[in-house]
Amino acid sequence: MSSKKNYHHGDLRQSLINEATRMIAGSGVEKLSMRGLAEAVGVSRTAAYHHFKDKNELLCAIAEQGFNHWYQELGSRLTEAPDDLEVWFREFSHAYIDFAQNHAEQYDLMFGRPIWKNGQATDELSKISFEAFQRYADFVKKYLPGDGFSQDQDALRVAQVTWGSLHGLSRLLIDGVYLDKASINSMCDVAARLLVQNLGSS
Repeated sequence: MSSKKNYHHGDLRQSLINEATRMIAGSGVEKLSMRGLAEAVGVSRTAAYHHFKDKNELLCAIAEQGFNHWYQELGSRLTEAPDDLEVWFREFSHAYIDFAQNHAEQYDLMFGRPIWKNGQATDELSKISFEAFQRYADFVKKYLPGDGFSQDQDALRVAQVTWGSLHGLSRLLIDGVYLDKASINSMCDVAARLLVQNLGSS
């Protein structure tokens, strides 16, 4: 009797993404193969390749799903005016780093070398990643004290620098440079205070 499973067309694609996400969380991107994934899901390699032409396209789909999860967990923080900007940025920073730590392998696909270094992002991934940053940049432009922005300190640059800082802190934690998350949280608190103080005096 065949062990191959019958899937609805859309269900199989999502099942492949879910299983691949689970596999890379356990053993890393390098050990993931289309053959191993198909076996784990219980379908033929042909069925898997029908949805993803190669491993890179699959990894991009995992990264896209990561951005969707990012929106679910952090997106609401970018839609409401903050009562206290320093408190908002501190809480957003903690939430961002928590997401990165809790989804480390997926986060690495969203922002790291496996996809981006060689320009291998799909159009869909490029679009959703740009939209994620753009939402953050729009928030910065709308709510940070913009009247004092100079040519060297416009909203876009502030968004890039603060986003880059969050990414750097996330990597310090994920890569094990800092094992004590309390240290990272303290850095976030300092960054929030310095950001608001600097912009408030610009």
